[in-house]
Amino acid sequence: RYAWIVVALLVPVALLNYLDRQMLAAMKSSMVREIDGITRDAQWGIVLGCFKWVYAGLSPLGGYLADRLSRRHVIAGSLFVWSAVTWATGHVTSYNELIFVRALMGVSEAFYIPAALAMIAEYHSGGTRSRAIGFHQMGIYAGIIVGGFSGYVADNPALGWRWAFTLCGLIGIVYSLPLFKLLKNPVRPASDQPAISPLEAGRQLLTNRGYLLLVLYFTLPALAGWVVKDWMPDVLRKQFHLDQGTAGFSAVVYVQVASLVGVGIGGWLADRWSKRTSRGRIFASALGMSFFLPALFGVGNAGSLGVAIGFLILFGLGWGFFDCNNMPILCQIVRPCLLYTSDA
Repeated sequence: RYAWIVVALLVPVALLNYLDRQMLAAMKSSMVREIDGITRDAQWGIVLGCFKWVYAGLSPLGGYLADRLSRRHVIAGSLFVWSAVTWATGHVTSYNELIFVRALMGVSEAFYIPAALAMIAEYHSGGTRSRAIGFHQMGIYAGIIVGGFSGYVADNPALGWRWAFTLCGLIGIVYSLPLFKLLKNPVRPASDQPAISPLEAGRQLLTNRGYLLLVLYFTLPALAGWVVKDWMPDVLRKQFHLDQGTAGFSAVVYVQVASLVGVGIGGWLADRWSKRTSRGRIFASALGMSFFLPALFGVGNAGSLGVAIGFLILFGLGWGFFDCNNMPILCQIVRPCLLYTSDA
């Protein structure tokens, strides 16, 4: 029973994790008008990119610390810090300050996903793993959906983009406090094997052909996924001459609702499929991947907003199938000692 309580506790954290990111894309126009020093799309790309490069570079460190330290402390501490950074984002006044807080956001958020997915995978070691991961990912999609409405908030003279960042930051800070108390680390199985060093863990992973193929398999759709999350509101706004609120809503809500449906179906299908064959989760994920190419081609060549939304829905369904099975597949092809490297 507590295994599902863990998922329920982490869903709001996942929501806040991606809400903070999506608001930046949905409120771009308002932020660019008020922050000094942003005059080109290339500069906005640097703002987005500095977060991702820091996030990507520190994610292995986040996973290492989650293995060596208490997972619940890493999760709750990460939430507290990135919420404080979200609050600070609402008070920036210059381009350089915005880059600085986005880099800090990358540092703080890099510690959450590795620890959270590892904790869920530990609690759900049997036939519920894909569904449990899927429910957690629903929190991510819900955060993106809520963030899609932030364009309307930014356009509201009584609220504005600074109010949105300040409020979300305060909510995360408040929620992190009971999370420290309520979240419990799983009891890991006893092992007589010595703890593996980081260098040896890296050597074993880099010589595991299945792991390397999986990293490549994860990376290719992620490239398209970040384009959809970060740039689609601005693309639709310019392509179909929409206001900021409508563009953010159209670019986010339809695709993420489809992802919510896809992750539910994909998690259920993968768990059932895995009872028949050890590759069941891989088959379910590959089925979702088959939706990506026609969806991206269709969005790029859509002649109307309705057609573009239709292909975004197809992309969202495929993303849900793919996203809920990443961690379960990883657990199948990587040795347990490389997933749980200490008894902390």
